[in-house]
Amino acid sequence: MSGNRRKAFLVSAALIGGAMLMTACQNADAATGANAGASQGSSSSSPVATSTGGGGQGSDATNNDTSTSTGTGTGKGSEDGAGSGVDTGGGKREPVEQGCGANDISWSTRSESQAGGYILVVAKAKAGITCYLPAALPTVAFGSDGTQAGPAEQSVGEQIKLSGSTAAYAGVNPKTTDTDGGKELDSIIVGIGDDDFDPVSLPVGTITVDEPVVTNWHTDTADAVPFN
Repeated sequence: MSGNRRKAFLVSAALIGGAMLMTACQNADAATGANAGASQGSSSSSPVATSTGGGGQGSDATNNDTSTSTGTGTGKGSEDGAGSGVDTGGGKREPVEQGCGANDISWSTRSESQAGGYILVVAKAKAGITCYLPAALPTVAFGSDGTQAGPAEQSVGEQIKLSGSTAAYAGVNPKTTDTDGGKELDSIIVGIGDDDFDPVSLPVGTITVDEPVVTNWHTDTADAVPFN
């Protein structure tokens, strides 16, 4: 091989080697770029995780709203349902005036000597209760046969409001006859009218019952004496 041809061959080989080296470098750069792109793509997926976190926050917000709404509704319901009575406007309620039942009352009795002797029935409203005794005779019965006291007055009295220390009185004469007959008992049964489903039994000591009578309710003991 002549010197010129050898020289040309070496130059050609050098060019081809350089071209191959450049191609290898470009491929390496491309691979590096691809890896970098993949890495960036992986980094760009982070907002997805952030978005998931945001979704969690959205869930918390929803729960908070629900809790707040529930709490408010319950509060209003409890407030509206508090107390009883008639709504008079402005959120105020006035208590409903109710008739007394025997179980609304603290009862007591005592023996009196006037008018030949009688039993004074004393009625007071229990603590915290306000109620009305009707303008009618109390229902007073005796014994297992249910003997009932008749009226000792010609007309009915007035309705009485019981509250606090206010007391109402009724006088019971268990025997209005002059005969020796009658039945021996030691208690009376008292109710607020014939419709009282929960009458009370009150001890009175031993009494003889024969055609008994009872007065209306009064606020003064002097008015509750059952004169014949």
